[in-house]
Amino acid sequence: QVQLQESGPGLVNASQTLSLTCTVSVGSITVLFYTWSWIRQPPGKGLEWMGAITYYGSTSYSPSLKSRTSISRDTSKNQHSLQLSSVTPEDTDVYYCARSFCGSRCPGSFPKSKSEGSWGQGTQVTVSS
Repeated sequence: QVQLQESGPGLVNASQTLSLTCTVSVGSITVLFYTWSWIRQPPGKGLEWMGAITYYGSTSYSPSLKSRTSISRDTSKNQHSLQLSSVTPEDTDVYYCARSFCGSRCPGSFPKSKSEGSWGQGTQVTVSS
């Protein structure tokens, strides 16, 4: 069973860049036909997909966050990372990394709920003004 673990600072100052890492164990991030997403959830609200990187390294982003978001991977460490620039207090959320099967339609594919795919436990990020 694949395991995902998010890590990064729990507190970030406004206007700075948030950096989070997802470490994957029991399975490779290059395993065929899977995509690795970053998803966040504001308090009391639904899930918001931010972007993803496929098993072959192609990235896709939510149009609303594309200008501030970058996702990369380090295959030697079996990790992928999220960077969100110019953060504001509105970026205060729980951030999740997740894996989902994408088959032959990987670009833009992501899990629509926590019952789909495999998820990390999430990490709370607070942006201080």
